[in-house]
Amino acid sequence: MSRLVRNTAYLTLASIAQKAVAFLYFTYIARSIGDSSTGAYFLALALTTTMGVFLDLGLTPVLIREVAGKPERAREALRTILGYKVLVAPLTVIVAILLPALLGYSALATSLVSIAVVVMLLDTLTLSLYGVLRGLHVLKYESIGLLVGQSTTAMFGIAMLVSGSHDLRLLIAALLVGSFWNAVYPAVMVARRLGAGALWPRLPKDLIYLKVGLAFFLSAVLVKISSYADSVMINHVVGQAGVGDYSAAYKLTYAFQFLPLAFVGALYPAFAAEAGDHAKLRDMLGRALGYMALLSAPICFGIAALAPEIVNTFYRSDFGEAVPVLRVLIFVLPFIFLDFPVGALLNATHRERTKTAIIGVTTLINVAANVLFVPIFGLMGAAFAALLSFGFMFVAGLIAVERAIDFPSRALWRAVGPWYLAGAVMAGMVLAAKLVMPWYATIPVGGVVFFLIASLLGAFKRADIVTALSSLKRRVV
Repeated sequence: MSRLVRNTAYLTLASIAQKAVAFLYFTYIARSIGDSSTGAYFLALALTTTMGVFLDLGLTPVLIREVAGKPERAREALRTILGYKVLVAPLTVIVAILLPALLGYSALATSLVSIAVVVMLLDTLTLSLYGVLRGLHVLKYESIGLLVGQSTTAMFGIAMLVSGSHDLRLLIAALLVGSFWNAVYPAVMVARRLGAGALWPRLPKDLIYLKVGLAFFLSAVLVKISSYADSVMINHVVGQAGVGDYSAAYKLTYAFQFLPLAFVGALYPAFAAEAGDHAKLRDMLGRALGYMALLSAPICFGIAALAPEIVNTFYRSDFGEAVPVLRVLIFVLPFIFLDFPVGALLNATHRERTKTAIIGVTTLINVAANVLFVPIFGLMGAAFAALLSFGFMFVAGLIAVERAIDFPSRALWRAVGPWYLAGAVMAGMVLAAKLVMPWYATIPVGGVVFFLIASLLGAFKRADIVTALSSLKRRVV
């Protein structure tokens, strides 16, 4: 577990900084260009990140698993997977450029997509390069690369806005600069470890990696469709300005997704290495779920209690519609956080088809709920749809894990229950405290209450604290 904790620390610390920069950058953009232009910017990036899934083909998790299990095959595995991507890239780009017209995008959003496809191409290369490094259990380069790339994008973008230019195409160009760095840097790191020849694509001789990655690919496609359905429906029913308001709440909610992503980035190879030992898997999963609850509970309940103040502080007054959306949408975080280790375990133990089936049903629920709820409830309908679908995904995944490794449901409650009870008490205290003090002063008060209640409920385990402290004393690899 010490390597897992250290690798998690790398990604977590860097991701905190990266996501902080990304969120502040998005906030600055939204305050500078307003909700309608923000909606166009958000729609363009949502489309290209969705199409990026078709470029990756589900091969990144296959690459990580292949390299983690057989490090000596890392070079050839990377070359083959890059070969797959070279073959599918032209078709993916063409489809991405044609889709905006079919989806009813504005002329502005359509023009942004044409530039953003270059970002998409660089990002899919980055995924493969960092995938190799993850398989080799070397995550510090990814931590550095992501932080520097995001900071570079923010500096270029803010400089353009400060200069008085609100041309959204230049903001996409700023993304291009950051993505270029994020492709070159890991390429250099991979070349140092595997040789420069590892970066040269090799036309695949067979479809073995595609067959193995099919379930991962379908899962990723379904996830992207699910996450994209709300924007499409809101744009169709409410309009581009509505997408801007929703994106404000969306960014505030999903800005914290880096926490489970960083943890699972290190957890997935660890699960894969212990795939045959159910006792170790149960222990690792219980610890992981507790860690996810510790992270998500104060964020979820704290933001729900302070939603009006947070939105009014970070965004302009024309984003007022984001407040009620945020108060509902933020409660998807517990389901998302807890599902990450559950999904990682299923994938690492070769149950990716089960995970894909769950995601498929989740996508159907999400799309159907958006189609049903958005015309009735507007932006709130999209938030309700997210809560319903993510709740289903976690519960279904937990049932699958229980059957796979005999993980009892009572173990879940022991791991997460005290943290969420502490979060609920904290929220009540913050709501009361902000009536008599500035809202920002309630944050440390809420933090003290949260950890006090969690401690009284027995959430802290001595073994976990000892493991974490001892890992910090060891030399970082």
